[in-house]
Amino acid sequence: MHGTIRKAVLPVGGLGTRFLPATKAIPKEMLPVVDKPLIQYGVEEARAAGIEEIIFVTSRGKAAIEDHFDHHWELMASLERRGKTAELELARSMMGQAGTISYVRQPEALGLGHAVWCARNLVGREPFAVILPDDLVLGQPGCLAQLVEAYGKVGGNLVAVEDVPREQTNRYGILDVVSDDGRLAEAKGLVEKPQPEVAPSTLSIIGRYILQPEVFDELDRQERGAGNEIQLTDAMARTIGRQPFHGLRFEGRRFDCGNKAGFLEANLAYALERDDLGDAARDILRRYSATLT
Repeated sequence: MHGTIRKAVLPVGGLGTRFLPATKAIPKEMLPVVDKPLIQYGVEEARAAGIEEIIFVTSRGKAAIEDHFDHHWELMASLERRGKTAELELARSMMGQAGTISYVRQPEALGLGHAVWCARNLVGREPFAVILPDDLVLGQPGCLAQLVEAYGKVGGNLVAVEDVPREQTNRYGILDVVSDDGRLAEAKGLVEKPQPEVAPSTLSIIGRYILQPEVFDELDRQERGAGNEIQLTDAMARTIGRQPFHGLRFEGRRFDCGNKAGFLEANLAYALERDDLGDAARDILRRYSATLT
């Protein structure tokens, strides 16, 4: 029997410089995909997977995220007065119960491993999830729910993975695979952003993790890796041999909302899935595709 996954860490401390000028005063995570902030998709995915506590790792200028998941008395009162029942329920659904959302600061941008390490005291000594909001996954059940189900069978450390073109291995953490049944791959090692010619596979980690608390012991070493940053991949790799490590090929489509093209595609894909917007989105795409040569 493996420990229940109750807590999820969402690192949101980045500056979002690739989306300037939009992110000069607004956190990147608050940019909308259709009509919902990117960060809300991550929180909803966590809750759908049974997560009870959300831990945001923030930095200066991220107050809008805190406000978004807080109670807005004036808005609630206005919606109630005007009989906007659907909108009122929507606003209420964004808030968690008191004490289920926490925030901790990452004082310096020293890498993903450092961001996760900053949450160590709030996580404690129990297994936990990590969601990187830039990776948006469209699918049912949600990506984290799929990981939680697989974790119940294999335990240890578990990450969501997908195959990438070999020329792109230097963008990701890559698994060194021992066995692979087509859905679940067991790893004997991990390499952070290897060059294509030396990459042990093309199976890349995306932004969903279930980790054992021992990863904090490795992050305590504060060792720098690729890009002179404290890499979560390096800390996970050092636990292999002591704990099982698997990669799960998730079902669904992943959009890299950390770049503009991926963000644009996510907006289109999510609009097409909507009952209220799907037809309009298809009409728009047809009009624009007719102008392409």
